[in-house]
Amino acid sequence: MAKMWGGRFKKELAENAKAYSYSLAVDQALLEYDVQASCAHVQMLGRQKIISAAEAHKIVKGLKAIGKEYADTDLTKFATKYEDIHSFIQAKLEAKIGPAAKKMHTARSRNDLVITATKLYLKENSTAIIGKLVMLQKALVRCADKYKEVIIPGLTHVQHAQVVLLAHHILSYVEMLERDKTRFANALELCDELPLGSGSISGTTLPIDRAYVAKQLGFKRVSKNSMDAVSDRDTLVEFLSACAIFFMHVSRLSEDLILWNSQEFGFIELSDEYSTGSSLMPNKKNPDMLELCRGRAGAVYGNLISLLVTMKGLPMAYNRDMQEDKKPLFETVDLTRATLDVLSGLIMTTTVNTSRCMLAVHDSYLYATDLLDYFVERGCAFADAHTLVGKIIMHSQQNGKDLAFFSLNDFKRFFPKTDKKVFECFKPERSIARKNSIGATGNHSVARRIQYWKRTLR
Repeated sequence: MAKMWGGRFKKELAENAKAYSYSLAVDQALLEYDVQASCAHVQMLGRQKIISAAEAHKIVKGLKAIGKEYADTDLTKFATKYEDIHSFIQAKLEAKIGPAAKKMHTARSRNDLVITATKLYLKENSTAIIGKLVMLQKALVRCADKYKEVIIPGLTHVQHAQVVLLAHHILSYVEMLERDKTRFANALELCDELPLGSGSISGTTLPIDRAYVAKQLGFKRVSKNSMDAVSDRDTLVEFLSACAIFFMHVSRLSEDLILWNSQEFGFIELSDEYSTGSSLMPNKKNPDMLELCRGRAGAVYGNLISLLVTMKGLPMAYNRDMQEDKKPLFETVDLTRATLDVLSGLIMTTTVNTSRCMLAVHDSYLYATDLLDYFVERGCAFADAHTLVGKIIMHSQQNGKDLAFFSLNDFKRFFPKTDKKVFECFKPERSIARKNSIGATGNHSVARRIQYWKRTLR
């Protein structure tokens, strides 16, 4: 048996139509999940006496054998023989156990089976991705803790803004990844609803027990509308959306690390394990893994848009267009898991060039806001202090004199109440130490956050 339909057809499907529509090469990834769903369904059929207990036992035993036999097999060689993974399993089961296999599909359709298998796949991979997000967070927190005293220029518009702790910058990505975990957990929760038992569109007249199947498969609840259940791909869209946002964060992190790794910055050095060379220039050590992470965000965005466009004009209920949901899903899962593994390894093996970081914070304009605050603390209105510091900087630029080398009289010329404490403004450690409001870059604030993440991620 190569297909699960055909009684009312006189002619076989054309070869080019088979090649165009058969999906086994893609949906073979659902083999173990299809087997899981089928086993639970058949056990329920036996329990409800829709089929005999002996038949149910025989079918389940056969299904498990097929799952084990083909678990690590590339089924692409069967791609033009079997319509999809469901047809493949059905045919192999009939060959293995005989006529009893024909009762496996009682009270269900491929419509409710495929989305059930897909949800099982999605649940397992969402859980795995959340675990890998934790590992990446741990790698970032370890890096932040190791270099928690290092100060770097903080940038806005890719220009020097104010000094920040390197750890504070690194921890910003830990916060982003925590939101990613929440989004994946939300996608997982939305996915936790059993479609199986909805049939092709309207349910079944047979006395099935959907709650039993849900319990066997680990679903929290059973779908309440058969038409929605078989045509719902929201959970896939939700998952791909979470992946897209995660890759936005990955791309931003990659860009920061690429900049820091450049000769112009020199703040970090990537290990040889996560760098590549040039086929022409022997001096090159390229951050290719980070560039690939950044570049593959485009593929994930494309997969999300692909599914959204596929679904946007479909009438109720199931339509064959939905077959196109799996390729973008499977590709995105593979990319996400692989990217998390690579990034975690890269972060764990990256070293920080503390001397280059120290050199970079000697730009006196990084402390312009500290100088502004100094004037405010001495009674100057903020707006006036802002204008005042702007004038001081203009004078500095016009005369080629660094702010850190201004004399006390130079400052007094602009603000007569200036005292010797003004020179404290240009000390990076002092600038950092004073910023200890909640969420700020101060030493105590960042140290508390590092300890929080250590406890939370443990």
